[in-house]
Amino acid sequence: MAEKILVTSALPYANGPVHIGHAVEYVQTDIYVRFLRSCGKDVVYFCADDTHGTPIELSAAKQGLKPEEFVARFHDEHQRDFHDLDIRFDYFHSTNSPENRHYAELIYARLKDKGDIERRDIEQAYCEKDQRFLPDRFIKGTCPNCKAPNQYGDSCEVCGKAYSSTDLLDPQCSLCGTSPVRKSSAHLFFKLSRHADFLQSVLRKPGFIHPGLAAQLQGFFGGSGLADWDISRDGPYFGFAIPGETNKFFYVWLDAPIGYIATTEKWAKETGKAKSALDYWDAGSDARIIHFIGKDIVYFHALFWPAVLNVAGFKVPTELKVHGHLTVNGEKMSKRRGTMVPVRDYLDQLDPSYLRYFYAANLGAGVEDLDLSLKDFRERVNGELVNNVCNLANRALSLLAGPLEKRLAPGRAEGPGRALVESALARVPEVRAAFDKLEYRNAIRAITDIASAANAFVQTQAPWAAVRKPETAEGARADLSDVADVVYLLGALLAPVTPRLSEKLFAQLGAPALTFQALEGAKYPLLDRSRPTGTPEPLLPRLEPERVNAIIKTPEGAPQAADAKPAGGKEKKKVESDKKPAAAPQPASAGATQASAGAGAGEAPGEIEYADFAKVVLKAGRVVVAEKVKDADKLLKLTVDLGEPTGPRTIVSGIAEAYAPEALTGRRVVVVANLKPRKLRGIESRGMLLTAGTGGKDLSLLDPGDMPPGSEVK
Repeated sequence: MAEKILVTSALPYANGPVHIGHAVEYVQTDIYVRFLRSCGKDVVYFCADDTHGTPIELSAAKQGLKPEEFVARFHDEHQRDFHDLDIRFDYFHSTNSPENRHYAELIYARLKDKGDIERRDIEQAYCEKDQRFLPDRFIKGTCPNCKAPNQYGDSCEVCGKAYSSTDLLDPQCSLCGTSPVRKSSAHLFFKLSRHADFLQSVLRKPGFIHPGLAAQLQGFFGGSGLADWDISRDGPYFGFAIPGETNKFFYVWLDAPIGYIATTEKWAKETGKAKSALDYWDAGSDARIIHFIGKDIVYFHALFWPAVLNVAGFKVPTELKVHGHLTVNGEKMSKRRGTMVPVRDYLDQLDPSYLRYFYAANLGAGVEDLDLSLKDFRERVNGELVNNVCNLANRALSLLAGPLEKRLAPGRAEGPGRALVESALARVPEVRAAFDKLEYRNAIRAITDIASAANAFVQTQAPWAAVRKPETAEGARADLSDVADVVYLLGALLAPVTPRLSEKLFAQLGAPALTFQALEGAKYPLLDRSRPTGTPEPLLPRLEPERVNAIIKTPEGAPQAADAKPAGGKEKKKVESDKKPAAAPQPASAGATQASAGAGAGEAPGEIEYADFAKVVLKAGRVVVAEKVKDADKLLKLTVDLGEPTGPRTIVSGIAEAYAPEALTGRRVVVVANLKPRKLRGIESRGMLLTAGTGGKDLSLLDPGDMPPGSEVK
């Protein structure tokens, strides 16, 4: 019987919209699930809204709603946002459900029967003004461990230490700002301290959690050992009442992870694909359970949750996949700066494929934070996805559909085209292993390498000229058919990351979806060459600064985001906006690595005659390959297509501080095409790129738009 795999993402809190920071986790998980399905695995993906707690109770009251009405609104909104982001859950449920109540009460009863629940009188923070006990998230103060200010009452976001809200220094009520008093109340505790040995064995299991995080969690075992866990809250509280108690409710962190089980139960009931949640969650099940979570909730999932499950006779999760946080333009996400962008604000402007691709291109298996620099986002997506992958598909399929009437050539016994396809197929195990290990950035690197090699092949073979001559048309058909094979492969490899783009590729090839499972043992040719191709259409437009910057809606009076330049700002998009004499390099710069309009490099030249400026030939180009120059921190060696019959040129450019080589592949550039060649570091450079900026990291390549290579820029 095939292994059953259950995958979850952390439950979004039903107190606001899903934002692009949350989206990192859901995209990461969705890519993994789609990859497993493509490999033929039996996998289900579940999530639910986390609906309980004081914040929701108070937010609902402010809007004159019952908590149930309040969370129902976000339940619908969250599902729409996830769907439009191409996240596909097998079931999306709610913790405020009969299934969740049933399993919360069942698990509590089993913990109690095993002697793991203890009643204790505790002192809590109590706000006399609001006349209520203050839950952890409604009291702030200074961390008793590292002395970081403005920390919540349960754990420190700076040092990660968990503590009681009464341990906070200088506490204040988050509702009214007054200093709370201490008041005694009876609470129920889960005896987590009894399960230290079991939890240590879990942390030692290979693959359960990242080794660095396992080491970090050892801090909770030191000193007086693991602290027992308060699982109850005093009313008023939106949640499930604890059976047999008066005005006591399950703490949200007890019933929230139980939502994973409840969602499985609801899915089983509605689909009939399992008898119950116990097909996966019973202690004797051989299912593989994988939780994707952020690093801020590791404690709950790695210590509290496994212990509760083990005592209650449920299956302990097999793996925890933990990711870091998202920063925007190098800074922590902020409502004040407008960088805590709701997913809907992003989707109102841009296709989800761009964001999914960028996240994948930057995600590894570690817990380091990911930065969404709007400039890097735009340039990397344009360079790698649009100009490299999409451009390859459009070039090849347009020629096949036009002059060659959508007919493919039979596979060849030998030749560079077959070698291209077989070389691409040889990298499939590398891509597969990278996805399996959550090293998405390595998978993307291999995928873009495959596309770059195919683009270089097209440039060398120059089929656009050969298709129009009877004596060379069939050779061009064979070349383009081999490129179509590579495009087909790219569609399969990118399908977990950009599913709607891959669907378009398969449709334009007139071929069925290609999966990782089908690629096992696949051989040249990949496509059924007897079938006609489909109709090519543009796949994805280039990202323009105005559309990207529009996702950040900076509140009035707040500082602008670093790359969120308003329309009409100083960022130059077209050469026409920079056609001043400064665009003509001074004689001393004739062999330099870059031209920089307004770069401030030296004294500005005097006025020149139009005849002098007219001598400069500017052409649109496309970077085919980019690589670092050995022992030169500022130089890159570029292979640039200028549409010339002699093939691409080599240009050495001093832009290495501003651009990584991988961000340049496929990028459109403006080139001074009639500059005398000059050797730089032993490499003959035949041309110069136009940039704007002050130099170093502050450089921006001028973009001629979608003009084909060789187009004259005037």
